[in-house]
Amino acid sequence: AFAEALTRTPKQTEGPFYPDKLPLDTDNDLIIVNNGVTPAVGEIAWLSGRILDEHGDPVRNALVEIWQADNNGAYIHTKTGNADKRDGNFQGFGRFLTGANGEYVFRTIKPVPYKPRTPHIHLAVKIKGKKELITQCYIKGHEQNANDMVYKLIKDVAQRESVTLAFDPLKGSKAGELSARWDVVLGFTPEG
Repeated sequence: AFAEALTRTPKQTEGPFYPDKLPLDTDNDLIIVNNGVTPAVGEIAWLSGRILDEHGDPVRNALVEIWQADNNGAYIHTKTGNADKRDGNFQGFGRFLTGANGEYVFRTIKPVPYKPRTPHIHLAVKIKGKKELITQCYIKGHEQNANDMVYKLIKDVAQRESVTLAFDPLKGSKAGELSARWDVVLGFTPEG
């Protein structure tokens, strides 16, 4: 039997809003900053998955970074739009180091649109300090996807589907939290 070929996660632009000054808090919980008690505004969403090599094997010690705009469309960047409306309770950037199973998890907010972009979350995978992949994920079925200039650059249907995620209700959540699963497939096998 032949193994099903994995769809490589497409490379995409880092965009202009990778944090130009990293926040003091860079953990994987983006809705609470440091030891704060006030959560970020927005629909709470858990983004999780695995980092896999081209053969489907988990990648250990991959540093996964995500960054995204807050509920007002503002990034943690000095040149962001809507800076005056930035949610100070939203971390906007987080990191997670994968273990032996390649798993990562982030608690964040469901992304929102801002002009001219459809809702999205940026993701970078670093191995031994080198950025190996920069990509973005999108909300399945969002009406702005079809007109988004970055989303439209993904011509391969399977690749486009691989970065288009369903944000479904989290089973057992009393707070209405959402969950999205995203396995990220690198186009190579990292060395030792």
